[in-house]
Amino acid sequence: MYNLRMKRIFDLVLVIPLFLLFLPVLIVLSLVIFLTMGRPIIFCQERPGYKGKIFKIYKFRTMAVSRDKEINTLTDGQRLTLLGRFLRRTSLDELPELINVLKGDMSLVGPRPLLLQYLGRYSREQARRHEAKPGITGWAQVNGRNAISWEDKFKLDVWYVDNRGFLLDMKIIMLSFWKALSREGINQPGKATAEEFKGRGQDERTV
Repeated sequence: MYNLRMKRIFDLVLVIPLFLLFLPVLIVLSLVIFLTMGRPIIFCQERPGYKGKIFKIYKFRTMAVSRDKEINTLTDGQRLTLLGRFLRRTSLDELPELINVLKGDMSLVGPRPLLLQYLGRYSREQARRHEAKPGITGWAQVNGRNAISWEDKFKLDVWYVDNRGFLLDMKIIMLSFWKALSREGINQPGKATAEEFKGRGQDERTV
């Protein structure tokens, strides 16, 4: 009952006041990004959600253009601006995802929505992470975030799918505030965020 109906009510009860509370912050950050990096202010990208359904995720832009003046391709680490680093360290870049929760594409708590190209790289067990709506935060985020391996992340995601409930969601939300303040596990050493998930053997992947 909680997973099918009450979780949506739980999301709206928390997200509507949170959105109103953070609205001045959203406006100020939008202005700062516009003045320092120009447009677009919001980074929009297609991600797979519940049962693999595609939706557009919203985040604050944290990177500059992908090429320099000499038309050389830049790495993500080179493109990440000082403002972008600050937004990621404080998790403020994810504030626009509150809109995704209001729309119903995401939940406050659930497995993080990853890149579309990863869909064909999951094992059958790893693909079970899509049995729940993706979340702004999740069990993997409060247990290591990007500092742990992909395999461990997916195990934590599937564990959440099998054990989700109101009390667990409340625990994850409270732990998330602490993790955001402590800035733990934001990125892997030498990476802007985390290395690309390459998948495992073809025989273990989903069709």
